[in-house]
This record gives sequence, C-alpha cells and structure tokens, in this order.
Amino acid sequence: MSKPFDMELFLAGVLTGSHATRRRHLRQAKIIQAAIEERWQRENPWTWQRKHVVWFLENRLSDHSHATQYYYVLTVRLLARRLGTSWVFKP
Repeated sequence: MSKPFDMELFLAGVLTGSHATRRRHLRQAKIIQAAIEERWQRENPWTWQRKHVVWFLENRLSDHSHATQYYYVLTVRLLARRLGTSWVFKP
C-alpha cells in the first residue's frame, strides 16, 4: 500500500503570498489532482501531461465564472513552475 500523494509538500517550495493565498492554491491544486486522477488515473503531478491540465481548465471549469477560471490558471502556473515545464496557460 502506497502513501497518498502529498500536494502540500509538492508545492511547498513555490507557494508564496499570504496564508489565504497559499491555502487557496493548495485547495485548488488538490481539486485539479482529484479530477485528473478520476479521469486518467494519474495521481501524481509528475505523470501529468499538458493535455490533462488543459482538459481540466476547458471542461471542468467551463461553467465557472471568469474570476474562478483566472484563479485556477494561477494555480496551474504554480504547478507548472514546480514541475519545471515550459507550459503556458492564458487566463
């Protein structure tokens, strides 16, 4: 039995800002992780491809407000920075 992936530890090095901002990024990253795991069985962000994140942004957030979509894009940019990828996402 393996341990569940610790998103807080994963993002610890790149999380900045106020306590509320860090909590929001962490909460949204866990929501993104759960959705990608449910759809593609990819629990670990190290196994994600850009298409998984794009799917989340385009399909799971399509009914949300532009402000909510913007905040998720900020979280995705943080995830991409932590992964060391050159993925670019526009708000």
